[in-house]
Amino acid sequence: MTDDRVLRGIGVSPGIAYAPAVVLRWRFPDVPDRTVAEAEVEAELGRLREAVAAVVQSLNRLREGVLESAGYEESQIFEAQILMVQDPDFLSGVEQLIRKNNLSAETAYEFKALELRAAFGSAGPRMRERLADLLAIQIRVLRNLMGEGDEELFGLRDHRHVIVVAHELYPGLTVQLDRDQLLGLISEEGTRTSHAAILAHSLGIPCVMGAAGVIDRIESGTMVLLDGTSGRVLIEPTVAELEAAQVTAARRHKLEMELEAKTLEPATTPDGVTLTLMGNVDLPDEIEMAVRHGALGVGLLRTEFLVTGRAHLPTEEEQYQYFRRVGASFGGHPVIVRTYDLGGDKFPAAFSAPSEANPFLGWRSIRVCLDRPEIFRPQLRALLRTAADHSIQVMLPLVTRVDEVVQTREMIAEEAEQLARAGIRAASSVPVGVMIETPAAVIIADRLAMVSAFFSIGTNDLTQYTLAVDRGNAHLASRFTPHDPAIIRMLGDVLAAGDHQGIPVSVCGEMASEPQFAMLLLGLGFKVLSVAPPALPLIKWLVRSVPAAVARDAAVATLHADTPDEVGEILRATLGRFIDLRLIDPESTMPSRSSGGFPRADGGHSAR
Repeated sequence: MTDDRVLRGIGVSPGIAYAPAVVLRWRFPDVPDRTVAEAEVEAELGRLREAVAAVVQSLNRLREGVLESAGYEESQIFEAQILMVQDPDFLSGVEQLIRKNNLSAETAYEFKALELRAAFGSAGPRMRERLADLLAIQIRVLRNLMGEGDEELFGLRDHRHVIVVAHELYPGLTVQLDRDQLLGLISEEGTRTSHAAILAHSLGIPCVMGAAGVIDRIESGTMVLLDGTSGRVLIEPTVAELEAAQVTAARRHKLEMELEAKTLEPATTPDGVTLTLMGNVDLPDEIEMAVRHGALGVGLLRTEFLVTGRAHLPTEEEQYQYFRRVGASFGGHPVIVRTYDLGGDKFPAAFSAPSEANPFLGWRSIRVCLDRPEIFRPQLRALLRTAADHSIQVMLPLVTRVDEVVQTREMIAEEAEQLARAGIRAASSVPVGVMIETPAAVIIADRLAMVSAFFSIGTNDLTQYTLAVDRGNAHLASRFTPHDPAIIRMLGDVLAAGDHQGIPVSVCGEMASEPQFAMLLLGLGFKVLSVAPPALPLIKWLVRSVPAAVARDAAVATLHADTPDEVGEILRATLGRFIDLRLIDPESTMPSRSSGGFPRADGGHSAR
């Protein structure tokens, strides 16, 4: 029987949190339609400018707070908001309404704000993240004009411990509360790459996004238990369920401590097969964790954080300094840098892009880079400069055609020649590989292998595009199955194409970070996996526990399965012979409803 107290979303920041919910229904304040006398117009213009200045000052304080608590890169998230609130075209329109119609500052501002939001809303999914930023600053300005200040917390400071629930989260919220007070975040909208998710992850706040219907299901004061690993939310947990969650958190922590003590041991199976475990790095704060957990290089260095929420693209020098930092951190181990995966929901604020009905199937990733060489070439130059001293490799996202690889290699050769002529220290070339994440790339893998130095399979998008399932859609969460028989067969096909051409093939998608799927990949014959840094000790433990021969037998069995459920049963049964599944299964955090009273309503608990 389905428990209607359980809500499912997308886990974007790991950890378990338990506390009373505070539901934020953040919206515009009630603004009365008010006109002023002709003699008061200049005063209203002055009020508008003062409100904007006050909000800019407040946002700068937030940026400084994030700089101190999370780091420089994360603090740049507020750059776009500061520019938005000072947008001269928008403010000029507000001023014209005040002058021509004798409107009060707040009435004119609300009118133009609603007009702009309507324009943003019709621009497609790409603008969703900027809408969150836009609404945040508009609320601040209107509250200031209404004499309410620009505070957005709506009395949250009255609570000792909270889990914030909202339709959509915005970056400022995650840094306005003390870390000891804000134990968790839940939202109906949002993805792993949203601004709020990035900050939650950096600050260590358990977070679940994409939890459809959460606003209607949870009221302020309701006790909530969330698991930022599995993306599950439990309303009004019983004492037994809460105790089970605490036990799970304690077990995870104990296992983490035990595994971290063995991070320098080789990832070799009991029957002598050795895997290379690398780390996926999304944010700068993950570099140290990947090194500490024994990553033998970086199998996927994402570069999107360099543009997310910023008003300007990073310069060649900024990118060079970052790539250098990563390369130096991993010594002589390779660092595979994925070139800009712009598009979808990851265009910087100042980047001009056409409106598209379906941007995730549109102008994005390698297509944008090749069409806009003024953006792509500085990144290639930064990579060539870094490769002079470090083992840097380049990986191209969303490749569907051979000529996309060929054009990129030509551009790299041209930039290498230009750097040499300018007397700038740089490598003469860098290995160029392909991220296999589309059915097209799988089908032409034999041809791509002829022009590529390596393959790395991105199972997230490959699953999404193959199964026609939006991985950010909570309603389809049960259908997003990277262990679908169709995906397993594709994995085998890509590995065979790479082996035939003699190039290495790795997996860098989230599939590699989950133990049962990592065992499947081992059984299929993959020798290189790149996983999320926190998962490195767990995957190494798995490799050292399960014989490769047993994993191969399980993989063969999955190739004859008809459904993802059958695959899952095979993998769990096999893995359960060697390790205690309760230690690694996030579902164990949320057991079925059991007897017992409810915990007291003023408690709070959080565990990473």
